Amino acid sequence: HPLFHSDRGFQYTNRTFHHKLVQAGMTQSMSRVAHCIDNGPMEGFWGILKRERYYGRRFTSKKELVQMIQHYIHYYNTRRVQRNLGVLTPMEKHELYLAA
Repeated sequence: HPLFHSDRGFQYTNRTFHHKLVQAGMTQSMSRVAHCIDNGPMEGFWGILKRERYYGRRFTSKKELVQMIQHYIHYYNTRRVQRNLGVLTPMEKHELYLAA
């Protein structure tokens, strides 16, 4: 189920934006008031994606960009190991957590 995470900026809290998310079948997620740390993991992810797959590349269509992002999310979750997770992928770490 697609999740849209943002801060509490006015552009994300108005009814029109919320209605568009509902139409797209997405769930809205927002940072808690005065807890900007909630955004850290997502900002880090997008920074990594841009550094590894976006900068220096030219996309010829929105479809091509969306496909790149979808493929990267799959790669990031299932194949890209991370030191802060004990040299595991996010899915491997998640599976260990569930098994405990």
